Amino acid sequence: MIGEFEYLVLTAVARLEGEAYGAAIRRLLAEVGRKTSVGALYTTLDRMEQKGLVHCWMGEATAERGGRAKRMVQLTPAGVLAAKSFFQAVTEVSRGVAWAK
Repeated sequence: MIGEFEYLVLTAVARLEGEAYGAAIRRLLAEVGRKTSVGALYTTLDRMEQKGLVHCWMGEATAERGGRAKRMVQLTPAGVLAAKSFFQAVTEVSRGVAWAK
């Protein structure tokens, strides 16, 4: 089972639909109140790539980034399954608690 932060990162990658890279993921997480450091995000992405949950590659260099390339991120089928399983477990265990109503 993945952890809560991994779930948030996988969900952000899914929401970004092909435009997922470090800064965009961090921005989306910050919008929902989960600020994260660059180091924490990339450490998590490295770990998730080793687990086969995401695939990362270097995109094209862009002028707005001073010629630097973006590290793009895509979900794998295993990542989708892990996120679904986590969501299902949280939903099931939350049934009947006051804040889930």
